[in-house]
Amino acid sequence: MGAVTIAVRESLARARVGEPLRPEDAYPLARAEGADLWAALDVASALRDHYKGRVVTYSRKVFIPLTNLCRDTCGYCVFVKRPGDPEARTMTPEEVLAVARAGERQGCKEALFSLGDKPELKYASYRRWLRAQGYATTLAYLRAMCQRVFEETGLLPHANPGQMSEADIAMLRPYNLSMGIMLESVSLRLLRPGMPHHRCPDKVPRRRLETIAAAGRQHVAFTTGILIGIGETPEERVDSLCAIRALHATGQHIQEVIIQNFRAKPGTPMAEHPEPTLVEMLRTIAVARLLMPQMNIQAPPNLAPRDYRWYLHAGLNDWGGISPVTCDWINPEAPWPKVAELDDVCRAEGFTLRERLALYPEYVREGERWIPPALRARVAALVDETGLVRRTVEGEPLGSTQTARHQGGDS
Repeated sequence: MGAVTIAVRESLARARVGEPLRPEDAYPLARAEGADLWAALDVASALRDHYKGRVVTYSRKVFIPLTNLCRDTCGYCVFVKRPGDPEARTMTPEEVLAVARAGERQGCKEALFSLGDKPELKYASYRRWLRAQGYATTLAYLRAMCQRVFEETGLLPHANPGQMSEADIAMLRPYNLSMGIMLESVSLRLLRPGMPHHRCPDKVPRRRLETIAAAGRQHVAFTTGILIGIGETPEERVDSLCAIRALHATGQHIQEVIIQNFRAKPGTPMAEHPEPTLVEMLRTIAVARLLMPQMNIQAPPNLAPRDYRWYLHAGLNDWGGISPVTCDWINPEAPWPKVAELDDVCRAEGFTLRERLALYPEYVREGERWIPPALRARVAALVDETGLVRRTVEGEPLGSTQTARHQGGDS
C-alpha cells in the first residue's frame, strides 16, 4: 500500500494533538489515497470516538414538502416544478396536518419542512394564491404551518426553507426546534453558465453564509453541510467546510455538518454527470471530522444503500432524519433504510444506535438558550438526562408524542 506521505503525516499529527487544521493542512487529505486515506480514516475515527463515543444518532421524522415551486433552477434538482406542471403543488393546511398526524401515529418526533426558495418572487400565480390564503410570503405561510403542526400534533418542527434574512429567522424561531440550510459549496465557479448553480440567486455562497450567520445571532441551532460531486474540486470542499467552521466559531450554533453525495437524476441537466465515489465520500467525511473534531458529522444512508456502513469508519456519528411515513422528496428514488436495518449495521460495526430530536443532545442540555419557550415542555417530556430520546419511547407508535403534546402543546 505504501507509506503515508509527509504532508498527510504532518496534518494528521496536528489533528491528533488537537491543533486546528488550516485549509492548506486539509488539502492533501481531501485527495488522499491508499495509505494516506487509511491513515486519515483512522485518525478521524479516533477523534469521533474521543468526542462523540460509539453512539450514532438519527431523528425519526416526517418530510413535509410545503411547496415544490422555487425561483432557482439547479442543474441536479428534480424536486422543483413550475406552475402548470401536473406535479407542481403547494400543500394545504389540511394536507400538512394529515402528514404530521400520520407521523405522530408512527412515533415520529420531527416535522421537517422543506420547500422551494421564494417562489413568490418569480411566479405571479403563486403570489395570488398566497394572498388568497392571507399570506404575503412563503415564509409567513411556513411559519403558520409550523405553528399548527406544533399545536395540533405531537411533533417538533424543523424548517429548511432556503435563504433567510435575520428577520425571517426570528419570525420562524418560536415554533421551530431547529432550522437549516445546505451551504452546498463556496465555489463561485458553480454559478457560471453551464454549471449547476447558474441562474440560482439563492445559491450565491455569500447569501447562504449570511443566513447561517444570522441564525447564530438569533440563537437558533442550525444544520448545514456540503453537496459533493457537482463540479467542485477537493480543495473547494475543504474551503466550504472551513467556512462553516468559521461561522460556528462565532455563533456556536451549527449543530451538524452534512456531507451529502450528488445523485444523478434522469431529466435533469446533470443526468449524465458522474456521481462521487465511496472513496470521495469517505475522504470528505474524514476531512470534516479532522477540521471540526467536536462537530456532529452526518451523511444520508439512503443515498448510498450498499456502502453507508463504511461511513462509520470515517468519523460519522449521525444518520440524519429517517422517516417511516414519507419518502425523501429531494431524492425520491432513494428509500430510507428501516431503523431496524440501521440498528443492525451499527451493532455489526461496534456502535449503538440512539434516537435524537431535531435538536442535538448537547443543545438540549443547554436548554433555554436554544429551545424556544413554547417548545420547552414538550422537549423535556421526550428526552432523558443525556438529551437523547428516552429509550422507553423510542419507536413507539403513539405514547411519547401524545403525552408530550398534552404536557407542552398549548404553551
